[in-house]
Amino acid sequence: MELIRKTIAVTTATLWTSPEKARPIDQKAITNPVKLESWIENLTYSQSLELCDDNHIQSQVLYGEEVIILDERGNWSYVLVPSQPSSKDERGYPGWIPTVQLSEQVPEQFDSSITVNKHGARMITVNGDTELSLSFQTVLPLMEESQSDYLVWTPHGKSIVQKDDANLRPSKTPYGTGEDLVHEAEQFIGLLYLWGGMSSFGYDCSGFSYNMARAIGCTIPRDAHDQFKGGKVIKDGEWEKGDLLFFAYEQGKGAVHHVGIYYGEGRMIHSPSTGRFIEITPLKGTLYEEELCGVRRYWGNS
Repeated sequence: MELIRKTIAVTTATLWTSPEKARPIDQKAITNPVKLESWIENLTYSQSLELCDDNHIQSQVLYGEEVIILDERGNWSYVLVPSQPSSKDERGYPGWIPTVQLSEQVPEQFDSSITVNKHGARMITVNGDTELSLSFQTVLPLMEESQSDYLVWTPHGKSIVQKDDANLRPSKTPYGTGEDLVHEAEQFIGLLYLWGGMSSFGYDCSGFSYNMARAIGCTIPRDAHDQFKGGKVIKDGEWEKGDLLFFAYEQGKGAVHHVGIYYGEGRMIHSPSTGRFIEITPLKGTLYEEELCGVRRYWGNS
């Protein structure tokens, strides 16, 4: 049976554990257009914590990305996200998305694409009827290039993105360095943590490491425990900027629960937990030092 593919038609779609997990307070996250900033700002600490503790959210998916439709229930679609490797399903990350946030428009093959290089890049359709504020790392197929703009394919039709807001991405992108990865991460210092967050509206710990790796051309697993299983094992004393640091319960002997990016000089940059912000923090003398369970390197074709 031929797979049904659709694309994300909002700036960022949230991947829910089930349709029933979306609460009245989450209405702005399940509409089209989506109102993510307003949704996140209006969540209380306890409501944000419930997203994790009560298993409401699995992940998020950026505008224009393809998903595979497995099932439909009422106004919801059960999908797989091929761009997010996961041990939950070898075909991609699974979860539920409101069908109104999906488009049946799917791009043809293009030789190259663009990648949004900052938060809030403006995209406007050629006919001017739709304007969106895009997340960092949104990828859109390139149709034409002018002196100041990119003409791109989108679920809303041909659209314009300014060259200052995006990087040209050839079909085969060489990996960047660990320094490059850290440089990309620095621009998000002070961004509020969001459980399941995979956009520059808010990242969780592994969403942050996933997207910073993606920014240098490297696709890694979506979740921290899967990220820990891959990459190149790095021994103590051989850490370099951009390596991923993993932390586990039971003083590093239990289940992996957190990931950060090595920043150099005994520090890491990470998205810590609900109610906190992306920060640079030292490891020495902290719970992180006690719970460190391993280091992995994904950059540099490792």
